[in-house]
Amino acid sequence: MLSLPLPALLLVVAAQHTPLDAFRDNVAAIHARDRAAYLSHYLHTPALARVGPDGLRQGYDDFARGAGAGWPDTLVATHFRIVPVTRDVAYGVYRYRVVDSSGSVRGVSERVLVRTPRGWKVAVTTAFPTPDAAPPAMAITGATLLDGTGAAPLRDAVVVMRDGRIVCAGSRGACTVPPDADSVSAAGKWVVPGLIDTHVHFSQTGWVDGRPDALDLRQQYPYETVAAELAARPERFFRSYLCSGVTSVFDVGGFPWTLDLQERTAKSTTAPRVLATGALLSTIDFWLNLPDQRAFIYMADEATVRQAVRAHKAWGARAIKVWYIMPPQPPDTARVSALVHAAGDEARKVGLPLIVHATGLWEAKDALRAGAKVLVHSVWSAPVDDEFIALARAAGTTYVPTLTVVEGYSQVAARRFERDRQPLACVDPATRAKALATDTVAPAQRADDAAQRARAAGIAQARALGPGNLKKVFDAGIPIALGTDAGNPLTLHGASVFMELEAMQAAGLAPRDVLVAATRNGARAMGLDSTGTVRPGAIADLLVLDADPLADIGNVRRIALVVRRGEIYTRHELEY
Repeated sequence: MLSLPLPALLLVVAAQHTPLDAFRDNVAAIHARDRAAYLSHYLHTPALARVGPDGLRQGYDDFARGAGAGWPDTLVATHFRIVPVTRDVAYGVYRYRVVDSSGSVRGVSERVLVRTPRGWKVAVTTAFPTPDAAPPAMAITGATLLDGTGAAPLRDAVVVMRDGRIVCAGSRGACTVPPDADSVSAAGKWVVPGLIDTHVHFSQTGWVDGRPDALDLRQQYPYETVAAELAARPERFFRSYLCSGVTSVFDVGGFPWTLDLQERTAKSTTAPRVLATGALLSTIDFWLNLPDQRAFIYMADEATVRQAVRAHKAWGARAIKVWYIMPPQPPDTARVSALVHAAGDEARKVGLPLIVHATGLWEAKDALRAGAKVLVHSVWSAPVDDEFIALARAAGTTYVPTLTVVEGYSQVAARRFERDRQPLACVDPATRAKALATDTVAPAQRADDAAQRARAAGIAQARALGPGNLKKVFDAGIPIALGTDAGNPLTLHGASVFMELEAMQAAGLAPRDVLVAATRNGARAMGLDSTGTVRPGAIADLLVLDADPLADIGNVRRIALVVRRGEIYTRHELEY
């Protein structure tokens, strides 16, 4: 039986009357980083044997000299088993996961224990990494279950996980903990599905160096270098998402390498599940590209549009994203509309959903007529009307409000990063340092700068109209899903999710409805039928919270545990 809260989910037994007691205390000494206690569990003999991938090593003295030189940041120890061999000899084995600066490693460790006048001591110890093994069977017991569907809470529930999936979720009477599963007692806590962010960009950093069109700092941060670093190390954001409780994300526009993240993360326990659209189709010839690759494909003509859609299908994109921005004056609405409709038509032919960024009411309606299955961003130009609602309902569209992304641009313009709104412990050190330097690094904009005045007016309009439009769309029964637009300036990967949840609640949605938007509806928007709810057969992506999210969605910030494909992490170990 495992108990919460503990740094590594280990129930420590003080006495050593049995081999199991000694075995557990041996591991507990690692948690305590108590070198003397740790060494006291081993036979002080040249015959002491240590076995690992490098083979056999013998001797206590060499072992003792190295003990304590590198304690793991976290050791998660589960599935302790003891097999008596004789009255004075016992074999023990447990499953472990070690976390240190090099990453997370899962494995199996064994002990042969012998009885001595001073109690049971370790005569043989082994440790073998098992990187391809699925997490062991586990059960979370005693929590209040919120299954992501909006159903009534289920108190004192049991969730059993095996091979990365949920095999049972329900009452104690309905779900028995199997004999080969360890359990985590989560009494007094809440279990919810992992959060799903349907609008992120791994091709953007979360600061202005990734969007020089917002604030041009290319002299200090050459864009080619920034983009190359993003491509080389996208995993910097994986941990940020898991730390923030986000277990699936949809990258809806970026450089071609983002498509590779889909296979890389599909069965990972150390990264959120990533789906991606690849490069987005743009109605304007946007300049933010690289010489050898494009994040924006200009919709120059119908042939270009249809060819791009077919290419995305061949590349493995999960959807087509259109950036529906009206070109500078004079706007050629008929030509632009025809190209958007061509994209929707070709997407239907190849079997890809159409996702559209359209903040103008006219453009949003046109996107719905073109078959948009997901609208990312609120409508910001005017209040939505009955025609918009009817079109969204007929198209079966999911509305992703993305309310708070404009706040990051506002903070950059004001040279004031509001650091308390996003948990910086979940942000990688390099991004954190840049965000904290916003006040001093970002140059002030001239008061007479026309572009800045236009941006400020747009932000004010978004703040004024976005929440009301969200509430009207929700009240009309249109599905709502969570999306942050993470990667934009000061909309930080992972950490920004809490601001967006709270903004949706402030717009008038009940906490239950916000939670459904962030779980089940997000999964539906991404076309995933294996996650987003806590039910048998679903991927075991879960959160254990210390406070009730139905009382206040802000309580989602109070994460105790994150479960990704059945692998259980404490929030503390995921922090930077």
